[in-house]
Amino acid sequence: MKLSKILATAWENMKQRKLRSSLTTLSVVIGITAIISLASLGEGFRFDVKQRLEQGFELDVLIIFPGSFMAGLGQSFNQTDVNAIRTVNNVTLVTPLITMPTAVIQNMNDTKLGALTLGGINFTEMQEMLPERFHLMQGHFPTAEENKSIVLGYKTRILNDTVLANVGDNITLTLVDKYGVYNETFEVAGILEKGGTSGITNFDYWAFIPINTATQIPGVGENYQILLAKVSDTKYSEQVAKEIESKFKQYSITVFVPSSLMRQVDNILNIVQLFLMAIASISLLVAGVGIMNIMTVAVMERTREIGILKAIGAKSRTVLGMFLAEAALIGIMGGLIGVFAGYGLSYGLADILSNFIQPSRQNTAVVHVPETERMTITPVLSLEWTIVAFIFAIVVCIIFGLYPARKAAKLNPVEALRYE
Repeated sequence: MKLSKILATAWENMKQRKLRSSLTTLSVVIGITAIISLASLGEGFRFDVKQRLEQGFELDVLIIFPGSFMAGLGQSFNQTDVNAIRTVNNVTLVTPLITMPTAVIQNMNDTKLGALTLGGINFTEMQEMLPERFHLMQGHFPTAEENKSIVLGYKTRILNDTVLANVGDNITLTLVDKYGVYNETFEVAGILEKGGTSGITNFDYWAFIPINTATQIPGVGENYQILLAKVSDTKYSEQVAKEIESKFKQYSITVFVPSSLMRQVDNILNIVQLFLMAIASISLLVAGVGIMNIMTVAVMERTREIGILKAIGAKSRTVLGMFLAEAALIGIMGGLIGVFAGYGLSYGLADILSNFIQPSRQNTAVVHVPETERMTITPVLSLEWTIVAFIFAIVVCIIFGLYPARKAAKLNPVEALRYE
């Protein structure tokens, strides 16, 4: 019998038992819906996480800290260290960053600005290092001669929607340490654009002064807390990181490689997604057991019909093909419906999860949490997962339909005709 005839016969048999076929197909739909919805959510979540990491870090910029996370970060770099890193192959630029987290910045009305950290930087090098992040909303970056100028982060100058400082205003910088009290007046040269991202490159709550000015502050000097190293290509990032580490004593520095973090996060998300897919697949296997049960009952009900077919010349493989065709049709219909249902369901789940996982922000007069964009998960229908899920549905249906199909094919026609 031709394949088209076998499929047509299988379809007619399913139409005669609409309720049973519908319920069997529904079980497959549920399984595929679970797989596709979780796969779409996983792909959407992966995309959002990677996008946020890319917004928070320049992938071609290595961030170097003195000391190690195991021993603690309490040391600093000097100009000799900067020059040593500049000699590393594939390093195109190195710029130091002095951080002064205890500095207090006030406007002329003695109102404290919301700067979490004061940084001393080379403005020209920083613009070249972070061309997509370090932008001004107003004003200009200080020149080499403007030693008493300061650049404020977007949120540094705002308190409860009130602007505390503008370009051209004078502000007071106070730094108290064991060397005494440093108090100096600076002119606001520029205001940075809003960042709103996590990571070292979110400067919303930073303020910056020229690095030459910072080194003249008593007790600060040429003690650099962070070094930024730009690599010629991200593919060299890990190699460059190892060469930089080799320039220092073991465990004396920590090199943060953003591209390596991206890869690790991607691997973790892959594992999580596979785990979720494995859980969702259980429902499809349960559906397979139901298919086996239903088709076994169908074989018993159609024993006389099978006997007549074999008596008039139908071969065992034809009977086997008829029952496997029914199983395959159930898998095809269930898979198709499940793909669309799963993708639709993923949008509903995404909306719920997006509202559920929003981080809480608690700002006080002392501590300001940098603002981040609202996390939204947009489901992504992966072609690979769609094909895998669709084929998996058909294969499961055929495998679980094989036993009752073989049982039907092996029936003795004489005994089948006697069956009541």
